[in-house]
Amino acid sequence: MSTTTPRSTGRRRAFAMAGAFAAATLVLGACTNSSSDDGEASGVSKSNTDNDKAGDTVVIGFSAPAADHGWMGAITKAAEAQAKQYDDVELKVAEGTNDVNLQISQVETFINDKVDAIVLLPFDGAAMTAVALKAMEAGITVINVDREFDSPFAARTTVLGDNYGMGVSAGTYACDEAAGDKDKVVAEIAGIDSLPLTQDRSRGFSDALKKCGLKVDNRVAAEFTVESGEKAASNLLQAAPKIDFLWNHDDDQGVGVLAAIKNANRDEFVMIGGAGSANVMRDIKADNTVLKATVIYPSTQAADGVKLARLIVQGKAMSDLAEVEVPRKVQLAAPVVTKDNVDQYIGSAFES
Repeated sequence: MSTTTPRSTGRRRAFAMAGAFAAATLVLGACTNSSSDDGEASGVSKSNTDNDKAGDTVVIGFSAPAADHGWMGAITKAAEAQAKQYDDVELKVAEGTNDVNLQISQVETFINDKVDAIVLLPFDGAAMTAVALKAMEAGITVINVDREFDSPFAARTTVLGDNYGMGVSAGTYACDEAAGDKDKVVAEIAGIDSLPLTQDRSRGFSDALKKCGLKVDNRVAAEFTVESGEKAASNLLQAAPKIDFLWNHDDDQGVGVLAAIKNANRDEFVMIGGAGSANVMRDIKADNTVLKATVIYPSTQAADGVKLARLIVQGKAMSDLAEVEVPRKVQLAAPVVTKDNVDQYIGSAFES
């Protein structure tokens, strides 16, 4: 028997909370252990609490950019796998698109269909703000994933990775490995420099290095693709005859970076990856390349969005918290994966 609040009450509560500016932030780990075949592939799970008891059916619309990147493809797969964990969740998945106008149309369709909640990873957070506001005003719970809207009223809850924290984790790892040697040469292969997420990652990396007397000596930017990673790495390796640590922001572009390193016959440095792909974790575990670590940027964010949407609509809270409402912001951790702990994270990793 369900002890949940009726769906209409969940809607009213979700809308009322849109005006609350209490920025309660919960830092969660990116890896969970699954109890089913669907879950094992994506690192999703039930929490094994009363929250998992079936309640009123929750219809959730889901929209994300096109799966033209391993991480983005994993986002949608994890959301779908998470929804399958619950008999009381119906997930309507829109086709992934990088066309903002088409994504706006998808959300408008969800509004017209009167879904209970929308989990939205916007191609452009600013451009999607108005339609997200429209959904909230219609009493639909909106969960914003990864790329923030311009207005706090546009979402009931926001689920984020930690881009600055990624940089801090990578820089801290390099500092620990340097063991006080301030003469180590550090290089960085960033993503698209115009993106705030890239800027945040670089800032975090630089800030962490400063604490142990290191700095970025050589830096190039790529475009989060294999081809751009290989080109950027080739240019970097030619410009830097000696490197001790190399941080690459993204494991998808890292496929190209590793190809360039192999072609240049360079092996004198330690490489740190970013995002946490399965192929990178396999390389770390095998310990037969320069790649010794990667920093997680969770591809489980939309799966968490699905779980939170269900809780909010059903009038539930997060059972491990004393707080009686689901927080307005959830920021996931950016742990470093090494040979010592790779088995803990590889189950939730995505394929590049």
